[in-house]
Amino acid sequence: MESSFLSALQDLRESSGVVIPAYFPSSQHTALASQLLRDTAVGCERQLGAAPRVCISVDGQNAAVETAAQLRAEHGFSVVVSRRNKGKLGAVHEGLQLLLRDQNVRYFLLVDQDGDHFPNELTNFIRTARHVATAAQTDRVLVIGRRSSRHHPMGYLRGELEELADRILIDCLQYHAALTGVPLNLQFALLLDDYPDFHSGFKLLTRPLVESFVQNGFPLHGMAEDGVYRHAVEAVLSVEAWLAGGVIASVPRTTFNEQPMTTFGLLERCRLLADKIFWPARRLAVPASFLGQWLDNHLARLRLTTLAPTGRDELLEIRALVRKAVDLPEAPKEIVGPAFL
Repeated sequence: MESSFLSALQDLRESSGVVIPAYFPSSQHTALASQLLRDTAVGCERQLGAAPRVCISVDGQNAAVETAAQLRAEHGFSVVVSRRNKGKLGAVHEGLQLLLRDQNVRYFLLVDQDGDHFPNELTNFIRTARHVATAAQTDRVLVIGRRSSRHHPMGYLRGELEELADRILIDCLQYHAALTGVPLNLQFALLLDDYPDFHSGFKLLTRPLVESFVQNGFPLHGMAEDGVYRHAVEAVLSVEAWLAGGVIASVPRTTFNEQPMTTFGLLERCRLLADKIFWPARRLAVPASFLGQWLDNHLARLRLTTLAPTGRDELLEIRALVRKAVDLPEAPKEIVGPAFL
């Protein structure tokens, strides 16, 4: 097993870069957002020991531009500002492109600006990537930071919805694996869970995967740009990494009991979840009937259905949006599962 701390720390300091996508919506408290971005960026720099390999990628013209400029002047961070506000995936793409110019960077870490991604844990991502590379004999690794709980940091509703999206994504990947004859390797991703924390924003990608992203881009597959670049971001990164030959691994990550800042409440969450489900299904050529049945399978098991009527109604709306997107007939306004436990 290759998991030496000192070797991983050396790789972090000599061969790693960090992309921090940044966007301050006008309705958020700019001072708090600025403080959290500063804490995250400076914390990453202290771990890497190289400010230019910490890239703050600002998603279009917004209040984060000023904070990023200040941090660049004070610390020497790399900063890129997208020409327009495209969504988190656009900012990630711009940041990865910038860091790729440094031929010494082999590990690319994605760290959200929200203060809930702890820089002191970066070395654990490198240790995990090194272990997978040695054990699986590959230079294509995706490491996902696994939260011990989705519900505590994000709240009951969002935790349930992300579980639904994660379970559907596993179904999609398994279907595509069976179709193509390429087994889905999850031996490094599942230990305490039965599905990876795909929608965690704390990730590591090795250089060949990033080069594939930059060369091939992120296909929309007929969806609106917002649906892919704002809503399905983590699903897109996970699926594209796997399609590029990446082995998926998980590493435990710490979260606050309640997120310091979130923009989740500003989004149309039923559409958000529908896009997270629909994009991977379309990308991986999943038939509509399969997707419809998988939804019914997982809706029946979610605890959110016990929150009646609001939880049940939310799930029914998500199902209706997905079924409409894949041209399935409208389903009855109910969630059907076992009659008793």
